[in-house]
Amino acid sequence: MHLRILMIFWVTAMIYSGRLTASENNSMGAHLNLPETQRVLVYKQVDTTKLKLYLYFPCEAETNELLPAIVFFFGGGWNSGSIIQFEPHAKHFASKGMIAILADYRVRERHGTTPFDAVSDAKSVFRYLRENAELLGIDPDRIAGSGGSAGGHLAAAAAMVPGLNDPNDDLSVSPIPNALVLFNPVFDNGPDGYGFERIGNRYKEISPLHNIQQGNPPTIVFLGTNDRLIPVSTAEKYRDKMIAAGNICKLFLYEGKGHGFFNFRHTESYNQTLKEAERFLKSMGYINMDR
Repeated sequence: MHLRILMIFWVTAMIYSGRLTASENNSMGAHLNLPETQRVLVYKQVDTTKLKLYLYFPCEAETNELLPAIVFFFGGGWNSGSIIQFEPHAKHFASKGMIAILADYRVRERHGTTPFDAVSDAKSVFRYLRENAELLGIDPDRIAGSGGSAGGHLAAAAAMVPGLNDPNDDLSVSPIPNALVLFNPVFDNGPDGYGFERIGNRYKEISPLHNIQQGNPPTIVFLGTNDRLIPVSTAEKYRDKMIAAGNICKLFLYEGKGHGFFNFRHTESYNQTLKEAERFLKSMGYINMDR
């Protein structure tokens, strides 16, 4: 990425958001390590709430090269959670030549919001990245969405549900990620699925399982067979419906593993899922095979 783009981005970041302060670190419940290859941007403001993106850049990139990106949404049932959940993943994929992004969004405990608001924020993230793709050095046609549990739901919902757009966004810009890397995601918000007690009869507006159609992004899914929230049968149904619609969907099941088995503290499963995600992204040209 050439110096002019980096300098413009650096100035923009400093003006609109600045470095993450100690008080903001504490409000997230943990410390975020900010290397020189990372920058922070405000992608959206709702009343006094500023929602930020934390971008990890590769240490080396070719001049004028537009890079693929991957966006991570944390889990927490749309109630809580922290962007640091996927910090190790972001660092890993930045080391593979991608721009890796941790996305904050509104949750009930901090903002008094609903899952519908969270989906709106997720769509805003992808629109913001595409609107500023050249400035950020991102290839707008190679932006992957990722996340765990409710975060996986947000990535999938941004790709699949037609509504829940923020009216303040430029709706001519697509919010659809080009690929999905999903960790025990919430697929089904229907009467037999997760979150129905909060979503109710509006579930078809927000449930990825109920919005599958031809042309949905290529998807890879990781799920433990002992997940108490996401049944294997739901993931298999999702995969089968995706394939029947003519889409790519790969499901990897991990015997005996529970919800959140992929997180960094679970070293073996973390490494296994990361390797499969990397192989998937390499197959689509998001990662250079030589890295």
